[in-house]
Amino acid sequence: MEGILPLYKPAGMTSHDCVFRLRKILKMKRIGHTGTLDPDVTGVLPICIGRATKVAEYITDAGKAYEGEVTLGFSTTTEDASGETVEAQDVDRDFSREEILEVLESLTGEIQQTPPMFSAVKVAGKRLYEYARQGIEVERPTRKVTIHQIELLDDRQVFTGKNISFRFRVACSKGTYIRTLAVMIGEQLGYPAHMSWLQRIQSAGMELEDCLTFEEIEELMGKGEIQQALRPLEDGISYLPKYQISDKVAEKVKNGALLDIPEELAAEDGPIAVGLANGTVLAIYRKHPRKPGLLKPDKVLRNE
Repeated sequence: MEGILPLYKPAGMTSHDCVFRLRKILKMKRIGHTGTLDPDVTGVLPICIGRATKVAEYITDAGKAYEGEVTLGFSTTTEDASGETVEAQDVDRDFSREEILEVLESLTGEIQQTPPMFSAVKVAGKRLYEYARQGIEVERPTRKVTIHQIELLDDRQVFTGKNISFRFRVACSKGTYIRTLAVMIGEQLGYPAHMSWLQRIQSAGMELEDCLTFEEIEELMGKGEIQQALRPLEDGISYLPKYQISDKVAEKVKNGALLDIPEELAAEDGPIAVGLANGTVLAIYRKHPRKPGLLKPDKVLRNE
């Protein structure tokens, strides 16, 4: 069994919990998730099965889209609804639709984020949430992320109330913390804030309507039809630039040979999917770090 299973992740489970449960349902060990989703977050979680585990890291690096809700009026330790209140301040003014749209626009493009203390980022060999659980505050690395688009999902012209909440849709690069984005929206509006709800709606081209629940997966497994539900591993890396090769060169690629960089890919610095005319990807290549003009295999996917 191999392929990508677009799982609908329910609330209350970590990504690792999902893998553990699927190993029991599918009766196999070679299963991996494609990036950590917090327990409260629901939505698209591509699961790699069998040989497809080789492309998990590239799916993790792909762009993603979310629908979230920001609530103004109080901030929390975890920057989401599960944390303890850090600061509370009643919203004592109304906001126009234009004001909120202006803030969302200001956060579009390349921005800098500092990951929350309750996150999986490592500092000095330990994850930030491990320090947080011990009550230790450490300096966190600031990172650049890209917000491709933010859309306000609320028809109101005026936003009013002691705690104002509104939903938004965001398309973003890897490494973006939507929790932190919600806090940043609050800062721009002048009030403490947190992310009160979040759902991932797209990851590596897979969307909510593509996803299966655990119950649906169990049903397909019982019918012996689970393989038909799996997407080919190529679907998870469809966003990568393509390098089409001949059957003759394919044998060299399967054995990890270096390749000349084709002119049309000379500007590419990231991973490149090397494959055949029928769409089958044999390997992922990158520019050779020491040999200009050549590509070296990052990962051979098929060598039979």
